Amino acid sequence: MLVSAKDMLQKAKAGHYAVGQFNINNLEWTKAILLTAQELNSPVILGVSEGAGKYMTGYKTVVGMVNGMIEELNITVPVALHLDHGSYEGCLKCIEAGFSSIMFDGSHYPIEENIAKTTELVKITSEKGMSLEAEVGSIGGEEDGVVGKGECADPNECKSIADLGVTMLAAGIGNIHGKYPDNWEGLSFETLDAIQQLTGDMPLVLHGGTGIPEDMIKKAISLGVAKINVNTECQLAFAAATREYVEAGKDLSGKGFDPRKLLAPGFEAIKATVKEKMELFGSVGQA
Repeated sequence: MLVSAKDMLQKAKAGHYAVGQFNINNLEWTKAILLTAQELNSPVILGVSEGAGKYMTGYKTVVGMVNGMIEELNITVPVALHLDHGSYEGCLKCIEAGFSSIMFDGSHYPIEENIAKTTELVKITSEKGMSLEAEVGSIGGEEDGVVGKGECADPNECKSIADLGVTMLAAGIGNIHGKYPDNWEGLSFETLDAIQQLTGDMPLVLHGGTGIPEDMIKKAISLGVAKINVNTECQLAFAAATREYVEAGKDLSGKGFDPRKLLAPGFEAIKATVKEKMELFGSVGQA
């Protein structure tokens, strides 16, 4: 059964570890992440971007697949199904479809409008026992075609959004989505520290977890980050394993073209990536 991300993230923040949000794109992705979480006894958050939701034909399909899989695979660790970077309309659709958690990305609105829309969603999600993530200061990099450089959030704006009663807060601290450029300046721990001092027990979220050096990840967790989003890294691992299979000509021998065989190396590569991240984040055995 799907759960809100609230309890798992409050436990993570108190215990100085982080829960990974791994974005899903299809059945293989979902199955690989759920099985790894179960094997490692780790709580997990399945992230769905609006683009991926559309690709999987809609949010109801996603909810049906995830709920079915939790039951059929006997998954007993806490699993939250979370809308990633949702628009206001997208949030309402996911609430209706049966997601257990949503992110409203109001970072591109003026702060007053971000506050007004977030307030509305706090009301709806708390009535339904769902968790709600808000964003302040846009995360750089490429997110559905939009490229930014990774700005730092204003700690006071973070506090005004945190005070509305959201469950977790994504604050820009120089992090970006996708691959980090060579001239990336690293995370701003000063900003993170200032945000945590103002937001107290609020679990903080680090987007763009792919490519951030391990020591920075660990330092971010020590400063209150309790949720780390990983997407690109799983995609790269899946693509590399699939390429290797095809380049070795394995799809041409026997029934190697069968999609179950063709996609198996990529599936295993996702599992390995998720395991590595859960170990780094410290969530292993925390379910």
